[in-house]
Amino acid sequence: MIDFFDQFSDTQRITNRLSSQETTMKRLTLISALIISSLTTSFAYAKEQDKRGDNRQRMEKFGFIYGAGIGIDNGIYKDHDQPVIPLPIIGYRSEKFSAFGPFVSYHAWRDEHFKFSLQAAPRFGGFEADDADIFDGMDERKLSLDAGIGLTYQHNDWKIDTSIMRDVLGKSDGLEVKSTFGKMMRFGPVFVEPSVGLSYVDSNHVDYYYGVAAHEATANRMQYTGDSALNKTLGVSVMTPIFFGGITSINIENTWFDSNISDSPLTDGDSSLAIRLMFSKFF
Repeated sequence: MIDFFDQFSDTQRITNRLSSQETTMKRLTLISALIISSLTTSFAYAKEQDKRGDNRQRMEKFGFIYGAGIGIDNGIYKDHDQPVIPLPIIGYRSEKFSAFGPFVSYHAWRDEHFKFSLQAAPRFGGFEADDADIFDGMDERKLSLDAGIGLTYQHNDWKIDTSIMRDVLGKSDGLEVKSTFGKMMRFGPVFVEPSVGLSYVDSNHVDYYYGVAAHEATANRMQYTGDSALNKTLGVSVMTPIFFGGITSINIENTWFDSNISDSPLTDGDSSLAIRLMFSKFF
């Protein structure tokens, strides 16, 4: 396997490709979100599997977590590609509370198969006028904060995750309902989880991030009003606890966007691919 962590030496070269420090921080934050989502999935599954008494028991720990990761998401905005970016990871996990960077979750109730949680997470997306030529003359679309609830059903190695999240800072006033269905399979010390997912985003969300207002329209960028969308996702996650006393995982995920998003004059495709590699362990 290629040692992806060798790419950490390229930090300066990658940073020089970005147009400004502000844009650099936005892209770093976006990639951080992708990697943290991988981290959250890995430790959540580890907890459930530890109840079975196998060699994954060493992963059932609480406390502060540190590590490093790299990731990339090519996105669908025109001329707005994301470079490969390395960054550190830090978080905290207890039996009911988890915080991975800006992602926070509190397990309010659970039984043998169901888990109900309260969640808060940043809404990554948006752009500034100088991020790409297609945004020139447009109002900034800002990062925001989503809050809501999550419900997980797990039986043996099958799992369904559903969440309902709404923008609470009034940037888009958008709503997202997301559900993911996956199955964890074990091959010796390696765990593989293929998954499929659906994500519904309402018209407020689509119009804010992909719409073009009347005062933003030009000859090359027509006015566009976004409507609600249903996006589809297919992914696979590979995780193992065998390296250096921590958890190593790689996630590959492709999202196909609804035509109400891909028809926007701000986009140049109907799908995006996200890849992330992560290593983490407890203090």
